[in-house]
Amino acid sequence: MKRTIAVIRGDGIGPEIVAQALLVLNKIAALYGHEFTYTDVDMGGCAIDKWGDPLPQTELDKCLASDSVLLGAVGGPKWNDVPGPMRPEKGLLRLRAGMGVYSNNRPAKIWPQLASASPLKQEIVDKGIDFIIVRELIGGIYFGKHETVYEGGEQTAIDELRYSESEIRRIGRIGFETAQKRGKRLCSVEKSNVLDSSRLWKTVMHELAAEYPDVQLSDMLVDNCAMQIVKDPSQFDVIVTENMFGDILSDEASMIIGSIGMIPSSSLGEGSRGLYEPIHGSAPDIAGKDIANPIGTILAAAMMLRFSFDLPKEADAIENAVSKVLDAGYRTGDIMAPNCKQVGCTEMGRLILENLQ
Repeated sequence: MKRTIAVIRGDGIGPEIVAQALLVLNKIAALYGHEFTYTDVDMGGCAIDKWGDPLPQTELDKCLASDSVLLGAVGGPKWNDVPGPMRPEKGLLRLRAGMGVYSNNRPAKIWPQLASASPLKQEIVDKGIDFIIVRELIGGIYFGKHETVYEGGEQTAIDELRYSESEIRRIGRIGFETAQKRGKRLCSVEKSNVLDSSRLWKTVMHELAAEYPDVQLSDMLVDNCAMQIVKDPSQFDVIVTENMFGDILSDEASMIIGSIGMIPSSSLGEGSRGLYEPIHGSAPDIAGKDIANPIGTILAAAMMLRFSFDLPKEADAIENAVSKVLDAGYRTGDIMAPNCKQVGCTEMGRLILENLQ
């Protein structure tokens, strides 16, 4: 198989963690007879420094010409004071919109080797943590109108939250179809006691439920969901929600499994091309110190093989290699535990490569 992958190394620890993921992909290609060609793409703060734009059209075009995109992380305090439309994160929003990837899928599954790293009580962890958050990705308040105006002698900030029936329906279908492949339980999360957009969300989700009689649909207000994820995460199978709620809840979910550095994500739309990335940020405070955790990015590469390239055996090989390294007691600093051996980013990548079969 020949595939072209657009590679966005990004800012902070991005280049370090992406480098390890590419080594893993190269070994997979060698072991299984594939050919992966990489196209480097500038996005985020590095693109602002180089081009004066967080995602120039020429760089977006490279992504659109690829079979999929692998992303490290973007942003950092260096660019905190640039104008809003030029912030590094605007490049990411533009990339998602340009690729038409409207569904972000973030698993929250605790690795048994890391059970002790969860901040939750042992009796809660023992009940199991294994759910997916399906987040609508290119609508809602992040893509609405944003402005700051003067009213009554003071500044007033306005952020617009919009959702259409069609936007809700297409992400709802992803939620139901994901649930069909898992435990057949879907929790729709919104704020329908306050927001019109959430009331429409709830109405459309219940209309869709009639098409998926094998899936049990439940509704939950977002504030209650935030509490329930901590109180009893075992109750969840698939959560589907809008953009901002999904952003917040998926970060919360990442912490109950022990480390945000362990979680990959996929962003998909129509067709097989996707955007794959770890869900953590650029961590500029540890950039260049060779201590970042590359596992989330390596697992994101595995998700790419599984969902965009239809290579489940290769994806399994990567996940099994990660499991073997954890079984052997190796940990980066963010997941370090007593009686384990702490390693850096490069060494963790080397150990995973060593266990790839």
